[in-house]
Amino acid sequence: MTLALTEVLADDGPHDATLTLPFDARQKSRLLTQLDTGEPAGLFLPRGTVLRGGDRLRAADGRIVRVRAAREQVSTVGTPGSLLLVRAAYHLGNRHVPLQIGIGWLRYQRDHVLDALVESLGLEVGHEEVPFEPESGAYGGGHHHHGTAGAAADDAIAAPLSLIAAV
Repeated sequence: MTLALTEVLADDGPHDATLTLPFDARQKSRLLTQLDTGEPAGLFLPRGTVLRGGDRLRAADGRIVRVRAAREQVSTVGTPGSLLLVRAAYHLGNRHVPLQIGIGWLRYQRDHVLDALVESLGLEVGHEEVPFEPESGAYGGGHHHHGTAGAAADDAIAAPLSLIAAV
């Protein structure tokens, strides 16, 4: 039987299971998937819900499931000069590319065409496999974190590659 995950909880707290999903799957309000234990599960959430690493979901049987952002292939760009980074963010945003933005760097899902665009602007592109947590957009309610787990995840994400060591 498939575990129905029907509600995103607003508070931090304990959980009974975990569900690891890449960003593309965390944008879906209806999805058949499986918990990290292999148990079948389905997302039945309000349209427009975007799950973040650390979110907690209530299942129809009362269990609480914590969402984890899966590691995925991303391109990371860093520079000590803000103008080039702002130009790259502008051009990528103009193409509606989801971006994760940090101090002195930005990250997007790996794509060789986008890499070539960014390199044509004079930036170096590096590749890594890390959890991808892009900005939610102007109308998406803002980027959020959950207690110290979110802060710890930010610490791990805040220093991508050696590209930005000089920042």
